[in-house]
Amino acid sequence: MKIWVLLLLVAVTSAKVFDRCELVRTLKAAGMSGFKGISLADWVCLANAESRYNTQATNKNTDGSTDYGIFQINNRWWCSNGQFPSHNGCRISCSELLTDNISAAIQCAKTIVSQQGISAWVGWRNKCKNRDVSQYIV
Repeated sequence: MKIWVLLLLVAVTSAKVFDRCELVRTLKAAGMSGFKGISLADWVCLANAESRYNTQATNKNTDGSTDYGIFQINNRWWCSNGQFPSHNGCRISCSELLTDNISAAIQCAKTIVSQQGISAWVGWRNKCKNRDVSQYIV
């Protein structure tokens, strides 16, 4: 019995790593293609650069803040983890960005882009900007 509980806990807490094609379909269905003039390929490149399509990716930054989820959304500005001072611009808990259902992450990413553009993401600037990203949606 204990082994089944352990296996269930591992299954519940394990990260979903999207297949690229599955992510393309999910983002397209969520209206990300062309949102604020940003191509679907740029969104997929951004997710690859930031998290390698991993819904439970986190990264601790040198300023003490943390980036969460598939788009690596920062808790200083966009979500609240209850421990770090946050502007919480997306009005969500950071834990909502770590689920296999990325609808909250998509809505928050749209908020960020609406306010700051896709250049808000360092990963996109370093790995996608001014590059041919068409291979991400082939």
